[in-house]
Amino acid sequence: MVTYTNVLPDIPRLYTAIAEWGACVLFILLLPRRFPVLRLTVISGAALLLQCLLLVLTGEMKTFYLWIFIMIVAAFLMAVFLFQCCRVNWWEALYCALQAFVLAEFTTSLSWQIYCFYFYSSVSVVKGFPLFLLFCAIIYPVYWWMLHRRNKTETGMDIYTRDVISVLFITVLTFFVSNLSYIPSYFSFVTPFTTGSGETIATLRTMMDLGGVAMMYAHYVTRCEMHDREELKMMDGILESQYQQYQQSKESIELVNYKYHDLKHQIEILRMESDPQKREKYLNEMEEDIRQFEVQNKTGNKVLDTLLTGKSITCQRHQIAINCVADGKLLDFIDTMDLCAILGNALDNAIECEMKISDPEKRLIHVAIFSQKNFVIMWFENYFDGELSMNGDMPVTTKDESGFHGYGVKSIRHTAKKYNGAASISVKDGWFELKILIPMPTEG
Repeated sequence: MVTYTNVLPDIPRLYTAIAEWGACVLFILLLPRRFPVLRLTVISGAALLLQCLLLVLTGEMKTFYLWIFIMIVAAFLMAVFLFQCCRVNWWEALYCALQAFVLAEFTTSLSWQIYCFYFYSSVSVVKGFPLFLLFCAIIYPVYWWMLHRRNKTETGMDIYTRDVISVLFITVLTFFVSNLSYIPSYFSFVTPFTTGSGETIATLRTMMDLGGVAMMYAHYVTRCEMHDREELKMMDGILESQYQQYQQSKESIELVNYKYHDLKHQIEILRMESDPQKREKYLNEMEEDIRQFEVQNKTGNKVLDTLLTGKSITCQRHQIAINCVADGKLLDFIDTMDLCAILGNALDNAIECEMKISDPEKRLIHVAIFSQKNFVIMWFENYFDGELSMNGDMPVTTKDESGFHGYGVKSIRHTAKKYNGAASISVKDGWFELKILIPMPTEG
């Protein structure tokens, strides 16, 4: 009868603890962080100590079920570590922790197998430690780069329940199959997939862990691509909506122009009214009604004029003061739909914010469009009454439909990027600022 024994020494639990901690640090560097560097360093040091104590102090416990329980606790501590350090929810923290767990299993298995192969006669935890650190220093930065180049989100990872279930299944499957040959050492039975050779056991474990890492990355890439498609679809919808609003405003303003000229003639006739008080009162009311249309066609860009006029009507209805100083000719090189996306979303966001302010005297919006050092600068500023939390460089929504939040800003950034530009958001002294910089096209 073949006896199933593990010829190679067990992977040191200290290696496993450090690898799990390091894999978590990898994701902390990838995600938006909650705290400054100093506080993150303190939390990370405490997490490393706790992870080492858990795995090292339980290293002599060989009971199968207890070993499984300890691994579950270790993965849970990794999720807590990520949740405490990053601006993520529990689903996102668990999603990243499971990826980090499989990556740590692969790194420790590979480094320990190679070390034992070359130094089997004098295996030592201390002597193998430099090689282990070398593998971590190579594998982790490479995996971080692979994730970073795919992750385009700025406010987290937008993880859903189905994503967590998928990576949990991959983790359990990888861990079970990679350790399948260790089952006979705990129970008195074997399977067709177990082996008694120590080298084969180690190779099977390493290859399965590598497969788990590959499946994790494939799932990550697929999720990112799906997220990108959904986001582009949503932004296209917003772009089309802004363009439709522009077309409607353009048609409405053209009709108003005819009425405007008619009213001017009516005013001339009314000035012949014999009763001075009645005449002046009536004329003042009429002039007040049409004053909102007198600012149109003044910036030099028809799209900007139309949008400003339409938004000014909304602002007047909600007692919002909007001031604009703009050189519209600077925007002539931007496509009409793209200009609608930038200006429409920026003004809509500002108006929505001002409508929440109870004091009408504080409902203020400033718009400026000018050039500086071969850049077109579009600057939107609105007064903000209260405190605004930022998730990375995105404001945290107070809407119930948080899943749809931020697509206006994302649409602005996406459109600006088409022209090699960029958009930034800041909150300072009670003012919310949106700045868009687009390089001016060179002649020729």
